[in-house]
Amino acid sequence: MKVGYPFDGKKYEKSSQCQREWGTKLAEELHLRGDESILDLGCGNGVITRELAERVLYGTVVGIDSSLSMLAAAKAHKTQNMKLLLLDITEMEFETEFDVVFSNAALHWVLDHEKLLKNIYGALKPNGFLRVQFASDGNAPTFIAVVREVMELPEWVAYFKSFTWPWYMAKPVEYEKLLSSTEFRNYRVWGENKDRYFPDEESMIGWIEEPSLIPFLAVLPEDLKKPFRDAVVERMIERTKQRDGTYFEIFRRINVYAEK
Repeated sequence: MKVGYPFDGKKYEKSSQCQREWGTKLAEELHLRGDESILDLGCGNGVITRELAERVLYGTVVGIDSSLSMLAAAKAHKTQNMKLLLLDITEMEFETEFDVVFSNAALHWVLDHEKLLKNIYGALKPNGFLRVQFASDGNAPTFIAVVREVMELPEWVAYFKSFTWPWYMAKPVEYEKLLSSTEFRNYRVWGENKDRYFPDEESMIGWIEEPSLIPFLAVLPEDLKKPFRDAVVERMIERTKQRDGTYFEIFRRINVYAEK
């Protein structure tokens, strides 16, 4: 399988409060009977996977992720009706196994959504449904501007000449058009504003470091990782700090519901 980015599951658990809030809200919206089989794409540290498992006590939840460190963290949250698999989302080949395919704040890390939607459709049972939320166009504009700026500085620019941008962030209207070319029915796509005030510098830095900076640090030699990190953090703290001591970033999300 493809090697995932070198995330740190324990650090992510400390810095992912906003992702957890989004995931809990998403899970609450599912209106489950309690006996469904659910596939959680990009399960990360497993906190939301466990919440799903607690909602289907007579069912099962399979969480997949391509990060060993994330899955190691997820094991601490594992229940009897949870299964965790080391698997890249783009390489899954499930066939009519799940009533629900779920994903929270993960699918912007998948670059080929045409293939993704085909694989999700194949994984669902007839009348099963897809419910996902991920970053859309316009998400984290301050961070993206800062990291692009730092990438272009003389000391780092050479390392990013062949760099593949790590995220797919479409406009909702673009994603709806993509869905229209699939076999899914009764689909809906809508945007959501999730702008966030981080309460202090530590929490803002935590979000920057894990997971946002990971793809960029991965291409740098060890002696340049910290200087790059410091340059990004310094600019971000300066540009996001508010008068009340909080730190603000824009978050824009795509929500998708679709039935097989």
